[in-house]
Amino acid sequence: MSHSRSGWAPDEERRKWQDPEAILPHIGVRLGQTFVDVGCGEGYFAIPAARLVGETGKVHGIDTNAEAIHRLKGKAGAENLTNLDLAIGKAEEWVACEACADIVFFGTVLHDFADPAKVLANAMRMMKPSGLLIDLDWKKESMTWGPPLSIRFSEEHASQLIEAAGFRVEAPESSGPFHYMIVARL
Repeated sequence: MSHSRSGWAPDEERRKWQDPEAILPHIGVRLGQTFVDVGCGEGYFAIPAARLVGETGKVHGIDTNAEAIHRLKGKAGAENLTNLDLAIGKAEEWVACEACADIVFFGTVLHDFADPAKVLANAMRMMKPSGLLIDLDWKKESMTWGPPLSIRFSEEHASQLIEAAGFRVEAPESSGPFHYMIVARL
């Protein structure tokens, strides 16, 4: 579920305030893990995650935007990254694997899904018992970048949705000037 490019900063600008090479190690992405990127778009997080998990790890990603998935496959090919398993479709209808994911990641997309509760239920199915769910999303504040304020989830609302799905939410934290991050466990 990728955003249209309008409302997004160019990647070089975005990296100044949302750097995947800093965020992913911070949440514990490491060699050999399975990382699930729900709403992966063109791979802003999926490509760096694939580098971090290495050949012994796996990155599963889904997006409704076929062009974005095509571009992501091209980027992965250009870097000889063979550890990505990508799908075009709706996250409400997708479970990449059962109890395989070390991390299920929502990068600025939870507010986009038609049925966030179903997407979170699918995330639960994909997570290992020791796994983490990460929701990195836009603060519900007016700003230059990102989706319209009216569709954003506040930290409290996102936390309630995640808890209602059966997860245990740890304290949300700020992630740069525009985002918050929620870490949740089974």
